[in-house]
Amino acid sequence: MLRTLAIRDFVIVDVLELEFSSGFSVLTGETGAGKSILIDALTLALGGRGDASMVRESAAKADISAEFSVSDNVQQWLLENEFSDPEQQLILRRTIDNAGRSKAWINGITATAAQLRELGDLLVDIHGQHAHQSLLKAEAQRSLLDMQGGLQESAAEVATRYKAWRNLSRQREEFETNAKNVLQERERLEWQVGELDKLQIKAGEWENISQEHSRLAHAASLLDGAQEAATLISDSDHPVLSQLTAVQQKLLKLLDYDAALKPVTEALESACINLQETTYALNDYLNRTELDPARLREVEQRVETIHTTARRFHVAPEYLHQEFATLSEQLKQLSDASDMDALRLQEEKAYQHYLQAAQQLSKAREKTAKTLSVEVTAAMQELSMTGGSFAVSLNACEPAAYGIEQVEFLVAGHAGVQARPLAKVASGGELARISLAISVITSGATATPTLIFDEVDSGIGGGVAEVVGRLLKRLGQDRQVLCVTHLPQVASQANQHFQVSKTNHDGKTISHIDALDNKQRVEEIARMLGGIEITATTRKHARELLAS
Repeated sequence: MLRTLAIRDFVIVDVLELEFSSGFSVLTGETGAGKSILIDALTLALGGRGDASMVRESAAKADISAEFSVSDNVQQWLLENEFSDPEQQLILRRTIDNAGRSKAWINGITATAAQLRELGDLLVDIHGQHAHQSLLKAEAQRSLLDMQGGLQESAAEVATRYKAWRNLSRQREEFETNAKNVLQERERLEWQVGELDKLQIKAGEWENISQEHSRLAHAASLLDGAQEAATLISDSDHPVLSQLTAVQQKLLKLLDYDAALKPVTEALESACINLQETTYALNDYLNRTELDPARLREVEQRVETIHTTARRFHVAPEYLHQEFATLSEQLKQLSDASDMDALRLQEEKAYQHYLQAAQQLSKAREKTAKTLSVEVTAAMQELSMTGGSFAVSLNACEPAAYGIEQVEFLVAGHAGVQARPLAKVASGGELARISLAISVITSGATATPTLIFDEVDSGIGGGVAEVVGRLLKRLGQDRQVLCVTHLPQVASQANQHFQVSKTNHDGKTISHIDALDNKQRVEEIARMLGGIEITATTRKHARELLAS
């Protein structure tokens, strides 16, 4: 549930902070006051597209913050994506500067707009004022039916199986039309894999053998250098270790006269110990290291072979083992594809796999379609479309990623009229009412805690508007519902009422949103009923609406 929304320097809003409650809330105001600005700001906080035009004139950036209560599935998402908060709070923040650059945070941690959108899908479902237009599209109708039946995972599985089947079909078709080229490619891969197989190079071998070659090639220099260092430290006429020890002993005798020399003597003692350890290490190195011309020749030959092969395959020596794995997999796939009978068998198996999932999805869609048809038809009666009917038609089609049927919404506006596709419904008012009925009913199928309706009651008036208000209030009993409306019959049903207004300050338009008390609600409902001039009659009518 949306708890608070803070907006700063967004379009025509300077500073705004709102607190929301559960149930049904409305936003009203005069045309042009900016009723939809709150929805636009919240959409931005949920990862929507933004640009520099959203920043208030003369401001450096727009800043939107939204706080939500955390449900179990939201908490799980936050944990999986490392955004969880010890106090189990959820704060989304989005900024856009006047150059169009955007930044986003989830619980104070930097996030991407894509992450905001993914999380936003769990928090808010927005039905825009033009939602009915999207319902005219076949893909939107199919998506809505699947959502109503909770069939999204089944539909995704069908799409996955369809892709697998079509990939095999394309492989078979390509092989049939291009068998000669496939054979040549197979022979090329067999030769390449054979060459690399003979090399038998392992991961990390190039680094190891390079180090060994360097050591063997410079063995004489290494031995001479180590011997010279050991001699200078301990075996020369004036060994460094002996000189350092003498200096330390001399200073030790002077400690009785000045204790300040103690750090110096301790440092010298440590240096002597380190030099002695160095001598032991050098002598051990000299005992273990020896010239090995035979091994050097062997390593040089291996290095040259690897180098030559790497040049031939146009890869760095350290990646030859990866190249072998890649080419081997390509050869395996091509070998499988080159067996026409096996390929046809795989294709048929994949098709049956797809068909099984598609048929199961069809049965589930058919069941959901019947239920949705009944529920929307009943809602149409409430919305003054007596005798009207709604039906979801499932029309068989060629196998596709979405299944084996096309989904089509059919509507009859009143009794005695043949049902026609929703896209051909002539009346804008009818379309708006049907869209609202569908939106309200299908919203009940989603677990999204906050539903927002942005002027979805456009084109509706009179007694129907009161029914719309009751529908939205009923929906608000189970979840949080926010509605931007211009209808007093809808606004009067709300549990919480916000008024949007605008003022002119220093030549600039500023939008304000205020929560109304009961007295203020009467005035606002009266304004919506009667226009600019509010009379005692309109106030009385407003009180009656609020009391009903």
